[in-house]
Amino acid sequence: MSRQTLRQTFGEDAELYDRVRPTYPRELFDDLARQVGPHPRVLEIGPGTGQATAAMLARGWTITAVELSPGLAEVLRRKFPTIEVIVADFDTWELRTGEYDLVLSATAFHWLDPATRVERCVELLRPGGALAVVSTHHVAGGSEQFFADVQTCYDRFTDDPAAGPLPASDDVPEDPAGLADTGLFKSVESRKYAWDATYPRAEYLELLSSYSGHRALTTDRRDRLYDCIGGLIDAAGGSITKRYLNQLIVGICLHQTLA
Repeated sequence: MSRQTLRQTFGEDAELYDRVRPTYPRELFDDLARQVGPHPRVLEIGPGTGQATAAMLARGWTITAVELSPGLAEVLRRKFPTIEVIVADFDTWELRTGEYDLVLSATAFHWLDPATRVERCVELLRPGGALAVVSTHHVAGGSEQFFADVQTCYDRFTDDPAAGPLPASDDVPEDPAGLADTGLFKSVESRKYAWDATYPRAEYLELLSSYSGHRALTTDRRDRLYDCIGGLIDAAGGSITKRYLNQLIVGICLHQTLA
């Protein structure tokens, strides 16, 4: 299924997405604040229902959010009525050139057009502004035997190839967004933040239902997949622990625009 199709799935159940999707470590935003200074004007791309937005608002940052899904945007507006929320596809949205101190995309940058996403972000920045890309990786740790065994469920009920072992945190590339290769930044820095979350059976299956690949399955295949996964969680004692790795990559812009 195409990137264009899959990225439309997140808004199908915005309330579920808001309830189950994790936020980000406080230290990540502390580190970002040291790089962008006090009270930046921020353009956030793909905010969902505000998993990163809340931490920036708590620091007094001014935020404009561009969200593809009307359903997610509706929840975002309800939760944070003081921010400007624009429902648009960032790939084709008419840019506000040079207006922002920071452009941030948290676990959404990979859904943007790889041919244009970095250049379009740079167009939005004032001289010396920053592009921050936050990515989320599933890494080795937590309930390791469960995550090894669960691949058999995916092999049986999905068309995805075997994923193999989860990578160690140290094996995740330092710049998966490729900012340093563009020549558009005078500096690019990367930091990693690993943490664990424990999920009972029902909560973990709800989390899976917020992922695009799971939502794209037929109801029958998804039900059978979840029965298989749920059985493994029961066998593990009724809950499992998942290790997340969030990565913050910050590029400080060389130019105001590319014009």
